[in-house]
Amino acid sequence: MSLPPSILSRPVYGVLAPRPGLAHLVIADGAGAGAVADLFAADPGIAGRAHVLYTPGPDGGDDWAVIEALGAAQAQRAASVPTLLFRLARVLLDAKAGTQCYLAGSEGLIGQAERDLMAQGVPHQDIQKEHRGSTVRRVQCVHCKGITEAVRTDPFVCSHCGLSLYVRDHYSRRLAAFQGVCIDAEEPGNIPPAVEKFA
Repeated sequence: MSLPPSILSRPVYGVLAPRPGLAHLVIADGAGAGAVADLFAADPGIAGRAHVLYTPGPDGGDDWAVIEALGAAQAQRAASVPTLLFRLARVLLDAKAGTQCYLAGSEGLIGQAERDLMAQGVPHQDIQKEHRGSTVRRVQCVHCKGITEAVRTDPFVCSHCGLSLYVRDHYSRRLAAFQGVCIDAEEPGNIPPAVEKFA
């Protein structure tokens, strides 16, 4: 799926491509399983050196059977993104220098996993990312700082403070979230109808 062009802070995604390495850490959700399958098909030798962490997508899509069939050295299915990130923290404790990192699936998972990898010293340009599947957004309210997951409409109501927010394309790697700004700050009550923009 191709995302429309946007501002410079908007993440850019490519296609996962095999890189030489003694270990391969692969993190995916939902339809990202297809990207992982394509990666393994491009270099079947990766499977024997790969640790895959997988969780269903924000739309409920679950392609765990695809991951299981790849024959990775290790593959773990997590029930949710927070559980997957907890497992990722443990995996990173034992990661060796030169481990290749691949992220595939929804923007919410990719952003959070990239943030956690960068916190352990992996430069963002060394992390391969392929977006597949849902385009729902993880959005931070700039007013109350609360984060709402799986936002589908613009504007939307903040799940923390109740303000109606315009979803900006501005993206924060530190927060792994897009920014939401009060849409009726200058004209209270003037709120356009919500339109489903992210599916």
